[in-house]
Amino acid sequence: MENEILFLLPLVLLPVFFAMGWFAARVDMKTVLKQAKTVPAGFYKSLDALVDRNSGKAARELADVIDQQPQSYDLNLTLGKLYRQRGENDKAINMHRALLDSPDTVGEKRDRVLFELGENYQSAGLVDRAEQIFLGLQQGDMARDARQHLLSIYQQDRDWKKAIETAQILSADKQTYQFEIAQFYCELAQAALFQSDYDAARGFVGRALEANKKCARANMVLGDIESKQGRFVEAIEAYGAIEQQNHAYLSMVGEKLYDAYDALGKPQEGLSRLTGYMKTFPELDLMNVVYEKSLLLNGEAEAARLAVELVRGRPDLKGVYRLLGLKLSDMNPAWKADADMMRAVVGRQLQKSVMYRCRNCHFKSQVFFWHCPACNKWETFTPNRIEV
Repeated sequence: MENEILFLLPLVLLPVFFAMGWFAARVDMKTVLKQAKTVPAGFYKSLDALVDRNSGKAARELADVIDQQPQSYDLNLTLGKLYRQRGENDKAINMHRALLDSPDTVGEKRDRVLFELGENYQSAGLVDRAEQIFLGLQQGDMARDARQHLLSIYQQDRDWKKAIETAQILSADKQTYQFEIAQFYCELAQAALFQSDYDAARGFVGRALEANKKCARANMVLGDIESKQGRFVEAIEAYGAIEQQNHAYLSMVGEKLYDAYDALGKPQEGLSRLTGYMKTFPELDLMNVVYEKSLLLNGEAEAARLAVELVRGRPDLKGVYRLLGLKLSDMNPAWKADADMMRAVVGRQLQKSVMYRCRNCHFKSQVFFWHCPACNKWETFTPNRIEV
């Protein structure tokens, strides 16, 4: 009998459990509906404006909501960020400074407001004020974010020693900054080389390679140091090491490498090495250097033959432009004018569509940058101009 009761008990209690679940759901729904009615309509209008990417209307609607609830920490924080995003830095600064003065803004809340205020100052170009705030946030939950902003400030100010120090602290955590640290040392090496302080420049190059042994820029600077000191064998060795680090950067030292061979009385060996690079790595932007040096050493006919061979190996706009120029002198006069016109069209297209491009943000430029001015990433520019 007892076994039968135990067997039937779950069946008997099933409606009770169902009723309790239904009642709980009703209570929760009533709570949600009650809370929803307390949210001002302007809050939803602000969200709707953000979805429509109308940040101006979103800011106005949110400001109206804050007028009704002036003590709302989260809304004030968000509106200040929205002002900063719109470039209204004065409003953002005033909003966050007022929030900072609130007696309720303490502890983690205060750190968060200070961080936002630092971003406001940085966005407004008040870098010194931003730096002081971020330096004051070196303890607590905002420390890593603050250091990342400090790193950005030091790069902007070209204060490479502080940038290295900050990056080394950041590297102690999850993300390594060895790639950036190598570039910072290269900047210091370049500055020392400009001042003819060869020992300091050499020391900074060494530290750059310790941070990142694949740093091609470090060997570029080292080659320049050796050339300046008349150590051309060592210069060739430094420039040549780039092939093992990242061969794409050979195009940036091609002429310097040839000049080092020339200084040793071995210009043909230098030209042969550059020609070999072009045949092995056809994407290298060395055509002009190879043609000009071949013209100087071997005469027009041999220079033209070599240029045609290299262009046919990897035809592109740059090569076609060069090829048309070489063929014009031997062309039938009836076709010469048309060929000259075609070369002019290719030349104009070359200026517009062949350039350096950032691999991270796709920023395009006729000038090469180690540090992308658009996304602030290092060594993301293509070392050879490409068709874009």
